[in-house]
Amino acid sequence: MEPELLAEDAIPTGDPFNLFDEWFALAREHEPNDSNAMALATASPSGAPSVRMVLLKGHGADLGAGGGFVFYTNQHSRKGSEIAANPQAALLFHWKSLRRQIRIEGQLEPVSEDMANEYFSSRARDSQLGAQASDQSAPMADRREFLSRFEDVRRRYEGKDVPRPSHWGGFRLVPQAIEFWHDRPFRLHERRRFTRSANGWASTLLYP
Repeated sequence: MEPELLAEDAIPTGDPFNLFDEWFALAREHEPNDSNAMALATASPSGAPSVRMVLLKGHGADLGAGGGFVFYTNQHSRKGSEIAANPQAALLFHWKSLRRQIRIEGQLEPVSEDMANEYFSSRARDSQLGAQASDQSAPMADRREFLSRFEDVRRRYEGKDVPRPSHWGGFRLVPQAIEFWHDRPFRLHERRRFTRSANGWASTLLYP
């Protein structure tokens, strides 16, 4: 067996936020599209799960108490309704070009109004208009209905700043567990799971 198959240092112990930063920097260099894309899994109060892709828009150990990972959404959407009823959630990053993935579990908290306003104002204008026009996750008759609403909103705010809708905001997932997965040949993969404790982070390797 090749020596690299036995190595256990691809996922070192330490601070999982620092390790995330290293892996995310590599992903930004090598992933051709949306290196910040992540699967967000939520569940209804009865436990029925749902998952969708969202974009990471902020992260770090200093991002609020306990650190976190931030995304934005229409809070009237299905995910918004599920988060309001059951704030436990999970994230998954899968960087196929690097053959790595990261799973993160924890509780979601809303970001501040100031933080949501700052991010909304940084978005492309058409994205701002789209947030005003869309009843995300609600049924619609056909796509022309949405495009008509989009044009109505465009005319309404012509020459004006587009305000952030009151129901559009961000969430920060405060991690309780972060698991790093590194591909190895013959499915002899490496996994390390970090769990938060009163004294910081503890970690252990897991069988693949």
